[in-house]
Amino acid sequence: MTERESPSDAELVAAAARGSDEAFRALYRAYARPVYWLAHSLVRTTADAEDVLQETFLAAWRKLPGLDLAGESLLPWLVTICRFQAANRIRRLQRDRLHTSAALDEALPATVDVEQQVVDAALAERIIAEVGTLSPLDQQIFRLCAEEGYAYGAAAEALGVSHGVVRNRLSRIRTRLRGTIAAEGT
Repeated sequence: MTERESPSDAELVAAAARGSDEAFRALYRAYARPVYWLAHSLVRTTADAEDVLQETFLAAWRKLPGLDLAGESLLPWLVTICRFQAANRIRRLQRDRLHTSAALDEALPATVDVEQQVVDAALAERIIAEVGTLSPLDQQIFRLCAEEGYAYGAAAEALGVSHGVVRNRLSRIRTRLRGTIAAEGT
């Protein structure tokens, strides 16, 4: 069983900060899906979530040169940017709705459920923290299958392991995450 060495987030951030489009694309591919899910949970429409996703990565691109990535993952930093971008978009849409005579057709909540946003953000942070405690192979399996939507076979091929290894480890990862979330929720 061989494991391919992938550049760390810190190495990709440093390369992207120096202007590497390829490094930034790798970061985008790694984190676009979880950032989109968070954005969608906050703004509630596909179009707005896509805009928030783009605004998040645009802001990240601009801020990369000054970023000192202390942790293993760029995701917590992106989650913070996404939450600010989503809040800005919601305020802008509410302001526009007040100043125009036509109502928005899209299902935008009249009020922002701050409590639900805090619960969602706390849940995402617990999941991120728990995934950070997994072995490097398990983290890669989780990233490929759960975040990027790879099928077991494709993830196995990308990681140089068998289909069964991916299936079994991902099952254990999901069980562990459900247990952690259930334990903290009580």
